[in-house]
Amino acid sequence: MATVVERLSPDSLPAGELSRLQVEVGHDGLGRPVRLPVLAVRGRKPGPVFGITAVVHGNELNGIPVIQKLVRSLDPSTLRGTVVAVVVVNVPGYLANEREFLNSWDLNHHFPGKPRGNSAQVYVHRFMDRLVQHFDVLVDLHTASFGRVNSLYIRADMREDLTAQMAYLHRPQIIVHNPPNDKTLRGRAHALGIPAITVEIGNPQRYQGDFIKRTIQGVRATMASQGMLKKRPLAAGPAPVLCRRSDWMYTEGGGLLEVFPKVTDAVKKGERIAELVDPWGDRLAEYTAPVDGVILGKSVNPVAPTGARIVHLGRVATDQDGFVKRQT
Repeated sequence: MATVVERLSPDSLPAGELSRLQVEVGHDGLGRPVRLPVLAVRGRKPGPVFGITAVVHGNELNGIPVIQKLVRSLDPSTLRGTVVAVVVVNVPGYLANEREFLNSWDLNHHFPGKPRGNSAQVYVHRFMDRLVQHFDVLVDLHTASFGRVNSLYIRADMREDLTAQMAYLHRPQIIVHNPPNDKTLRGRAHALGIPAITVEIGNPQRYQGDFIKRTIQGVRATMASQGMLKKRPLAAGPAPVLCRRSDWMYTEGGGLLEVFPKVTDAVKKGERIAELVDPWGDRLAEYTAPVDGVILGKSVNPVAPTGARIVHLGRVATDQDGFVKRQT
């Protein structure tokens, strides 16, 4: 059984144990409490509070087994510090099988929220106040959304030593330099002095075993770098592609869309990457890469109205960008 609490108090958690908590953040239209499921492991030895969050968007599920399997792998008797893992942040979206929060609001555009405001603002304010403010480090787990697929990639500020090394330790396929946005969970954590990265773990509404395993290894490596776990030797793997920025391409008209490159493919400027046809199969438009880059994610939904997403294109970094180097 999970213990219902109004707010997290890391110092009051039992040392050397796993705690199952439900943190109350509001009520639904019938007056029933809305509670966030939390797994917390407090070690017997002092150390940082390591926060992990998943399902800020209700259909982004790969983070759930990352948290569940990670927590089961921890030995509280040797752990230094505390792991606090919020299994589902966006409970209404998760229950409705939808990406958005209530009223089609994107929860990750409403931080830091307000103590008195609309339902999304109050929800994220209480989430921050009752949980996130206690974190010393944050790893925020996401995926692509409906109709799209993602590589395993990370958004992080690659000019900050700690967040850059957190990104490298996860050994993703791609890293994008992305300073935090104040309206996002990562941005609000940064504003509170909490180093944070966003991990995009593949595709929505499914569990992808390889990406889940790799993300668990990345979280454990990051915890080890914080002195919470013993460091383990990691098998050598390919270095991630580091991008200075990334942008989505969008259709200018509507029709049926086919995108040709796969995620992680490198593309050259002028390379044909997508085609839009009408219901009779006649070509309406052809799209080419505007610059050399790498495909972080792409649309897999053929039904494309005007302004539909095509590909998420990363622009590869060079030494002149001045990003933090990977430690060896």
